Amino acid sequence: MSIENMVDKAVDLGLSVDECTSDDQKETAEKIVKGIGVRKIPDYKRKQLPLQGADWKRLSQLEKEECRLKTHGNLEPEQYKSQLQREKQQIKEKLGKQKLSDDMNTFIKQLPKNDSKNRDFFLKWMKLKLDAHSRDQLSSLRHQWTEQSKKKDKDVKEIAKLDQELLESSLGIEHYMREMGLIYEFSLQSQNSADEVHRLPGLAAELLLDGYPLELLDGDASNIPEKWVRDVLMEQHRKVGEKSRLLVLTVLGLRSSGKSTLLNTMFGVQFAVSSGRCTRVAYMLFLRVSDDIQHQLNCDFIVLIDTEGLKAPQLAQLEDSYWHDNQLATFVIGLSDVTIINVASENSTEMKDILQIGIHAFLRMKKIGKKPICHFVHQNVAGVSAHARTLTERQHLLDQLNEMTEIAAEMEKNPSIKRFTDVLDYDIKENNWNIPGLWHGTPPMASVNTGYSEAVADFKKNLLETVKKDKTGDVSQIPEFLEWVRSLWKAVKYENVIFGFRNTLVAQAYDNLCKEFSQWEWKFKKDLIFWQDGAKLEILNYDNKTHVNTWKTLVASKKTQLIAKIEGGRTEMDEKLDDYYKRKDIHVNLVEKYKIDFINRIRSLKDDFQHSVNNALDCALEEKISSKEAQDIQSKQREIIEK
Repeated sequence: MSIENMVDKAVDLGLSVDECTSDDQKETAEKIVKGIGVRKIPDYKRKQLPLQGADWKRLSQLEKEECRLKTHGNLEPEQYKSQLQREKQQIKEKLGKQKLSDDMNTFIKQLPKNDSKNRDFFLKWMKLKLDAHSRDQLSSLRHQWTEQSKKKDKDVKEIAKLDQELLESSLGIEHYMREMGLIYEFSLQSQNSADEVHRLPGLAAELLLDGYPLELLDGDASNIPEKWVRDVLMEQHRKVGEKSRLLVLTVLGLRSSGKSTLLNTMFGVQFAVSSGRCTRVAYMLFLRVSDDIQHQLNCDFIVLIDTEGLKAPQLAQLEDSYWHDNQLATFVIGLSDVTIINVASENSTEMKDILQIGIHAFLRMKKIGKKPICHFVHQNVAGVSAHARTLTERQHLLDQLNEMTEIAAEMEKNPSIKRFTDVLDYDIKENNWNIPGLWHGTPPMASVNTGYSEAVADFKKNLLETVKKDKTGDVSQIPEFLEWVRSLWKAVKYENVIFGFRNTLVAQAYDNLCKEFSQWEWKFKKDLIFWQDGAKLEILNYDNKTHVNTWKTLVASKKTQLIAKIEGGRTEMDEKLDDYYKRKDIHVNLVEKYKIDFINRIRSLKDDFQHSVNNALDCALEEKISSKEAQDIQSKQREIIEK
């Protein structure tokens, strides 16, 4: 007999059972999940959750490209920007015309305002049913991924394909909530939105106050639905009587490193833990501070920000993996007053890589204005003397971060920054915590380790005491926080290069290569411009008495010489690039994958200059011909006057 079948027995014994009071919500949740049927989840999402599909991701790319202008090619920047804006507007209009899907209509109707009990029942049933469905649907994909990863000769393309399928096949409550936000975001593009859509920010604000998280950053598309987030939080600001002083606490850690469990244990919240889905996202959750300690903490709400999907193995082979991970980490650190860096013993190197890129990106952003307090939490470290024993390791980590910070500061021409602590507020003795593992042994048969809760409670107590003592910082309310989100996200969108690198050493190696390449490029351009000026002068100074065909022959010969000269310059740059990659003293192995990019840049440079110089020679010929025609006219007029 299963536990589910014990419901009737429990009722007979007089026990209160949720299932008996939530039949409608359960049936609706089952109807939605049953509607997925045997369809592939990506097909279901395209039909029932269409706004978060390819168009939303393309819009996100266009917004960043509008800021960075990386691929404008031969177009003028303003012309290219206008082209991007037209495409953005077309996508917004297309998304704004989407009709509410049947499942989203049902989902929203099951979230009535001012009825938290029924909302809770429905969302719990949805979570249970979707989690069960995800386990069934994703198990075969996960098995294929594991088998591919175990092979000695790994097929990287096949793994990347499975990564993408896993990402697209994830489905949870968060996807329905994301769609709800996008329905509101794009409904405002057309001025005929229904009242049902306009009530959504108020509904989401109630869910926030009830303890449900709000998606701040859609990491899959790497974008923020800014109107939605702004209107939801402003609605909450009004609901709490405009008393919304915030203390923002962020936990940053790799996937499955125990960060969500840490927050759940510290604050009694329910961030998703090991749901089995693969998604990149940053959630924010508002935790109301009780009246008796609001004055001590100088805030009305503690805002918890949790990230999912950082360095997830199943997403590692995606083309933009480094970019998304580093961008997500930088953004959430920048929002926080207190940042908890959650490090499990087995992933400290990857976590260090993300921190380095975060530091680098902060240095590239001109106005950050915050210096978050930083705590390192080392999980799965047991023993009373662990703090003393790991001091050497902590010092080694700090030394490495200091070294990388100094390198990054030099690259960004900011020599005043010398140490990691110049960017984040960190004390090696006071801001390190060792927490034992949650389990005694291996789940599911292992017992819970009570030492875990005790260590987390000590950490929380110390953290809050530190906040009580720190009265120096200005406390933001929701409107100021939203302005900070907007300005920080704008800075992230304008950041052009650094997020794509694994760590500061890779960024430095790339920067060194760029500097060398710039010198080769300048020599190539200088030689060609010098040759071009000489050739134009020769054409313009040629004897005007000679026939035009002679000049055309001269220009044709110059174009032949140009081809040979440009080819020689290209060959010289290719050789310099090959020689550069043979050096052993500058970490060229870290930028091996970028070699093809520089080869393509050389080809592009050659084609651009060949086209440009050919045009210059043709213009010189036209000028010479026009000059001769003008001279002939003058001669004829002079002859007429003299007669």
